[in-house]
Amino acid sequence: MEELAENKAKRGLTLVYTGDGKGKTTAALGLAIRAVGRGKRVLVIQFIKSPERTYGEKITFEKLGIEIIQTGVGFTWTKTPEEHREALKTAWSFTKEKVLFGGYDVVILDELNNALAIEKFSIDDVLPLKEVLDLIQHRPKHMHLVITGRSAREEIMACADLVTEMKAVKHYYNEGIPAVKGIEF
Repeated sequence: MEELAENKAKRGLTLVYTGDGKGKTTAALGLAIRAVGRGKRVLVIQFIKSPERTYGEKITFEKLGIEIIQTGVGFTWTKTPEEHREALKTAWSFTKEKVLFGGYDVVILDELNNALAIEKFSIDDVLPLKEVLDLIQHRPKHMHLVITGRSAREEIMACADLVTEMKAVKHYYNEGIPAVKGIEF
């Protein structure tokens, strides 16, 4: 019985941070820092954020030796559907390669839920939900996956070991305060 509990504790978990409230990426990045502190190898793939912009987490993670890669082109209204589709296609191919390589203990797929929730243009052929679910189920046994972003698909939440929903109660955006450097980016 004790051996069974130990084996279960060693298997990789799937954690989902979703909801309309702030803190999904922040929670995942805090988890990354904790994991590195325990000697885990961590990779962060950001699906929406663009490498053309500077983010506080990238600056910090580079100093800490945590691999973090922005694969997106920004908000859906900032570029053409074709640009977003190409970025998602490249990001998904890169993600599959990195996850199946198995060299990481923790892989964070930041804003993957947002990408899967895009309705302004078709993404099913470049980021198929079926492939995402397959990757979750067939990743290396020891690997923890953390998936963030609003509008998590029911299918992803169903195969997760933990789902946390961030609920917006009050936000300074509603007071006209824009994104704050060091808080949002």
